[in-house]
Amino acid sequence: MGDHRFRGRALLLLAALPLALGGCATGSGEDGSGEDAAAGGSPAAADAGDAGPTLDVEVVADGLALPWDVQLLPGGTPLVTERGGRLLALEDGQVREVAIDLPDLFVGSESGLMGMALSPEGDTAYLCHATQSGGQPQDVRVTRWTLDDGATGASADGVVVDGMPITSGRHGGCRLLLEDDTLYVGTGDAADETNPQSLDSLGGKVLAVTPEGEPLADAPFVDGDPRILTYGHRNVQGLAAQPGSGTIWSVEHGSSVDDEVNVLEPGANYGWAPGPGYDESVPMTDTDRFPEAVEAAWSSGDRTHATSGAAFLEGEQWGAWEGSLAVAELKDSGVGVLRVDGEEVVGEDRMAELEGDYGRLRSLTLDDDGALWVTTSNGEGDVVLRVTPRPAPDTR
Repeated sequence: MGDHRFRGRALLLLAALPLALGGCATGSGEDGSGEDAAAGGSPAAADAGDAGPTLDVEVVADGLALPWDVQLLPGGTPLVTERGGRLLALEDGQVREVAIDLPDLFVGSESGLMGMALSPEGDTAYLCHATQSGGQPQDVRVTRWTLDDGATGASADGVVVDGMPITSGRHGGCRLLLEDDTLYVGTGDAADETNPQSLDSLGGKVLAVTPEGEPLADAPFVDGDPRILTYGHRNVQGLAAQPGSGTIWSVEHGSSVDDEVNVLEPGANYGWAPGPGYDESVPMTDTDRFPEAVEAAWSSGDRTHATSGAAFLEGEQWGAWEGSLAVAELKDSGVGVLRVDGEEVVGEDRMAELEGDYGRLRSLTLDDDGALWVTTSNGEGDVVLRVTPRPAPDTR
């Protein structure tokens, strides 16, 4: 039986898992690193409570190659990053390439062109991507781009953050979230055992900077690089701001031990510290070594899902799921729905309409109408989905 763990409240799993498939020895299902990329069975819902809405799933674009992120311009046009380096616009049922020049892009293992954030005005894009020098990986960085009218092209407008570590391309992060003039950057530890706990390294962290890349006015949060908001992470793949409170939640792609969802507390240590040789059998949150480490709000236990992008569900059309955190899964090929009360996870459901039909799921983004946009990550024939909760029938 899967060992789902919730902070502050124990919940009973109502049913056994369809498959007792654990994570492999080196990770929970990451791309291009020799780790388990196969879809496993879906876990049963824990403390399911009220059922969520029926969902309509529309394929908005197909024939893509590893679309990593999807974000929407103010007029509703979706922009999509592909890990191989293309920036795409989805318009009038067509896929159109946005002209962009990334001559030093490194594409390898799990890295390439990854996360994206758009300014509220829609004229600026922030892109996170890996770079190379002399044919060798150099770093992961966030760059700023000015979009032209109609988003037909984008011109470089400076580096926001650079120097995020990279080795082979494994554990490159990199999720971006622009919220209230703060740019949050979820980074990976580059599969280097020293990075997560080092306060001089940007690896295995969540960074918080201004849109220009400067530390926030109330920094530093740690006794180290003033851009570090939290540390002790493995590979942050999801960031989401909770409606109402603005609290930032992160989704951490775990090892063979567990995946995690965390509530971020400025300056906090989340306890990942692989031992010599990058030993992945240690706990994701090691409170024996780090008693001050913050426990996860949700943990998969050793039946891992390879968690990735996340978004809070907003709008009454989501019914019992309104205010819940949706979490994409690579290995499990589905979307988990974590029902929350304040900063506690109090139950777990599944989006049944997405179970296994579309393969590995990477990113989740909510649009202004409350629909959920989803990218797949299968390597070829990938798609972008728009998931809409169906209105409840009128029983008056």
